Amino acid sequence: MTMGEEKKIEVEEVEAVDTPPRARVTPDFERKRDYLAGFLAEEKPPLDPTAPGGELQEAVIEALKSIYDPEIPVDIYELGLIYDVAVDEDGDAIVTMTLTTPNCPVAESMPGEVEMRVLSVPGIRDAEVKLVWDPPWDPSKMSDEARLELGML
Repeated sequence: MTMGEEKKIEVEEVEAVDTPPRARVTPDFERKRDYLAGFLAEEKPPLDPTAPGGELQEAVIEALKSIYDPEIPVDIYELGLIYDVAVDEDGDAIVTMTLTTPNCPVAESMPGEVEMRVLSVPGIRDAEVKLVWDPPWDPSKMSDEARLELGML
């Protein structure tokens, strides 16, 4: 087809279209083994509270979700400022975090607030906050919840 040529689309008008047949399961249908049922019935080993994803780590994350950025109405966890939460078997927590910018007005106070909040979690013996600037924070680190709250979705 060259420039300037129009392609014609053929159209056929009809009064009605037959309804396609519905899929039906016949009574003699034999169901195959359901692997999901076996998976769900399997006994799970008890989760070590200090293991990644354990109760203690989840409790620390919940505590971090109660700290809000003073300039943005979103908590620091959903904002993507928390890069890592590690809890060892002794209950010592290490939180690796950043701030939106090194010039952030809470650069001096925020790490201390994070440390105090983590220390308030039952089962945490000690807390250390590592403030890092690499990788730098950017809006892509925010959760969908934070984007929705800020009208970015």
